Amino acid sequence: MVDWILRFVKGIFIGSGFILPGVSGGALAAVFGVYERIISFLAHITRDFKENVIYLFPLGLGGVTGVFLFSFAVSFFLGAYETQILWFFVGCIIGTVPALWQQAGKKGRESKHLVILATGFVLSLAFLLYGEQLFGGNIPQNSATWTLAGSLIGLGVIIPGLSPSNFLVYLGMYKDMSDGIKDLNFMIIIPIVIGAILTVLLFSKLADYIINKAYAGFFHIIMGVVFASTLMIIPRDYNYMSLGTLACLVLLVAGVGLGYWMCNLEKKYKSTK
Repeated sequence: MVDWILRFVKGIFIGSGFILPGVSGGALAAVFGVYERIISFLAHITRDFKENVIYLFPLGLGGVTGVFLFSFAVSFFLGAYETQILWFFVGCIIGTVPALWQQAGKKGRESKHLVILATGFVLSLAFLLYGEQLFGGNIPQNSATWTLAGSLIGLGVIIPGLSPSNFLVYLGMYKDMSDGIKDLNFMIIIPIVIGAILTVLLFSKLADYIINKAYAGFFHIIMGVVFASTLMIIPRDYNYMSLGTLACLVLLVAGVGLGYWMCNLEKKYKSTK
């Protein structure tokens, strides 16, 4: 039961990565130690099917719960306390960095991998900086574009470090998506689910192949993407001489603590088994 609850809670946090800007559900799955199992299952569904379903069910249930919970929270807190909440998000990501660093070096780390990390950071930062110009800020919202939004979320599942919400913000679809999930608008939800499922099924085998063939390089690229996306969500147009700065600092520290604690919860639990 403790193991089931732990996986459910992890699922909630992983689900938050699909709704919170700058946060990657795939990266959280990686630092919680379940990413490889998810990808292996999706790439080889018939292999150990019953065992995998039993193991992954609480993760999936928690993920769905997290998406709905955080869609409500995002609408309220980002509207009322945007800068402070973004600093909390930054802290959560920073707290996961030690675990992601350890995950990336699990099968060895060489100097070339640091070059790969830096390259991933620079390219990702350049893409995010010019994202608004590339996407034009807004696109028409219909079944096709919501399916595209679902595909981006699907990529966030299989590519750790990729934050689909960042791109949805650039496309001008983020707020409408979170409101649609909160209000159970199935004209939005159904195309998103279809796009996510199709993308995951189509690309999971490729991700599984890359992990098996180039594990260290793949995860160091991911780290570069994580660093770039984290840098991009830091609020820059806020008056940091105001009293609100203290709240930013407190929430940043709280976020770091929460992210670090969640990533180390897995190790502590394993050591007691």
